[in-house]
Amino acid sequence: MTTTEYRRILLDGAVVEVVRDGDELIAADGRRVKTSDAHHLPPVVPSKVIAVHLNHRSRVEEFQTSLPSAPTYFHKPTSALNAHGGAIVRPDGCNYLNYEGEIAIVIGRTCRNIAPADAGAYIRGYTLANDYGLHDFRDTDAGSMLRVKGSDTLCPLGPGLVEGWDFRGKTLRTYVNGEVVQDGSTDEMEWDMHYLVADIARTITLYPGDVLLSGTPAGSRPVQPGDVVEVEAEGLGRLTNRIVTGPVPVRDDCGAQPTESEEVLSTALGGDWEFRGIRAPRRD
Repeated sequence: MTTTEYRRILLDGAVVEVVRDGDELIAADGRRVKTSDAHHLPPVVPSKVIAVHLNHRSRVEEFQTSLPSAPTYFHKPTSALNAHGGAIVRPDGCNYLNYEGEIAIVIGRTCRNIAPADAGAYIRGYTLANDYGLHDFRDTDAGSMLRVKGSDTLCPLGPGLVEGWDFRGKTLRTYVNGEVVQDGSTDEMEWDMHYLVADIARTITLYPGDVLLSGTPAGSRPVQPGDVVEVEAEGLGRLTNRIVTGPVPVRDDCGAQPTESEEVLSTALGGDWEFRGIRAPRRD
């Protein structure tokens, strides 16, 4: 199957959609820029980003739990959007920022009340995502995941949107500073891309550009400022971001504060962390 990759970049001060041709990006007016030189933007502008909780069997086994009878979801606000090459901000005073490499589904047509067998016709294409989680707030936001998964910069997408890509049988890997830390496959997903779209569209209208995150395999762990995190899948390229520290601490004159409870540690460090002698990450 032939695929086409589109990217959104800032080109001479304007937001431009370009097509990738090897190591070059081509605008409709003929301008060309090297992929390595481009200022990338998120490849789509969604009205909403919806993410599934557990979906990969390796992740379920890691936490020694079981899947529910149907998928459950949370919402990431669009203010969390980020792009290939963007900085991921870990707020000062927080210590448990975890990567989660994922494949993102991008809607192409308004979608409501469809069968799973028909969902493919409503999908424009796919991109890579890193569903970062700020687990310092897990004790207070475990239900909504609002600050855990929705804080600013924690939803990078990219580098491009690929049309014509078949999600079946594809590897999905995450790297930290060049080392493989997650190694999964779309074949270990309990619910495939078409099922997830149809499930959400039963009660929530999906519009062109909307994004669904399809879940992460085992191996999510905290990263530190200075780390370079990359997500890669066959045919979708590699999404690269660097972790930085926020310039000011989280305000302490309102709201719940970052914690380091058993719930925070067990989620950030893996379900069986206490049985493997894993130490909490260093403080910066």
